[in-house]
Amino acid sequence: MKVAVRYYTKTGNTEKLAKAVAEAVGAEALTVDKPLTEDVDVLFLCNSVYYAGADRRVKSFIDGINVKVGKVVNVSTAALLESSYSQIKGLVEKKGLTMASEEWHCKGQWAKKFHEGRPNAEDLKSVAAFAKSVVGE
Repeated sequence: MKVAVRYYTKTGNTEKLAKAVAEAVGAEALTVDKPLTEDVDVLFLCNSVYYAGADRRVKSFIDGINVKVGKVVNVSTAALLESSYSQIKGLVEKKGLTMASEEWHCKGQWAKKFHEGRPNAEDLKSVAAFAKSVVGE
């Protein structure tokens, strides 16, 4: 199974999740400024909610996908919102890609006022287990 991991982060929270996912599934975590260059069965798209929306770089990455993707799996953090799933799903489906029904989300630390220390070691362990379950390991 061919798996790719892409992420965008402003604070480092999502990068931690992306690296845990990548290690769990034997892939490399790359930023969304690195386009997909070959077909993949699963794309883990690690992102966050900023100002109640997906960042323009994530939107641009999705719009630029020009290879076959079996399914896109959302992994997200946010300080206030529950998930970026619905926003990412809309963008993915608009592009004609398949969005997985499963997703993983945790709170992310923001401004040292909200969710201090998140994602934490338990979150990283949980997202790794989730990633393995998605690829059938």
